[in-house]
Amino acid sequence: MSVEAIEEVTLDSEERMLKSIESVVTNLATIRTGRANASILDRVKVDYYGAPTPLNQLASISVASAQQLTVQPYDKSSLKDIEKGIIESDLGITPSNDGTVIRLNIPALTEDRRKDLLKQCKGLGEEGKVALRNIRRDGVEKLKKMEKASDISKDQSADGQDEMQKLIDKYTKEIDGLVAKKEKELMTV
Repeated sequence: MSVEAIEEVTLDSEERMLKSIESVVTNLATIRTGRANASILDRVKVDYYGAPTPLNQLASISVASAQQLTVQPYDKSSLKDIEKGIIESDLGITPSNDGTVIRLNIPALTEDRRKDLLKQCKGLGEEGKVALRNIRRDGVEKLKKMEKASDISKDQSADGQDEMQKLIDKYTKEIDGLVAKKEKELMTV
């Protein structure tokens, strides 16, 4: 019973840590790097008939050129709402609307904007690490409860906690690598 219980806690924690990593990857992809990339609009929400709706559910987004995205709404009446959503999204991009399509010209990044984006990357990485630490804490608490209830021995609990520490070390390094890669991408002119 005891070894399986420790493995179950460890596997559950690892699964949750992997989801945190995926979340960091997704969030980092939404930070623009000076080149047109449809994923920068993934976090844009549009007030559509009173409900905040992801932009990619309201329009088709395509890369027109290296410096331009086009947003073609499925429902033409939502054009103004989409435009407003993009302006409010803090992307630093001003949409131009020709009545049927919204064009987004991706400006080259200024040094100040790069620094802001670097801070944003570090912040996203830190959020991911906090999530990992919370998952580790939950796992360690479960192991300590099992030890207190005499389901596992003190040594087994310590081994399980060591395993949790190895997991968090591994995934923290992975997050650091992801953030460093994105920062390098941002600094490449």
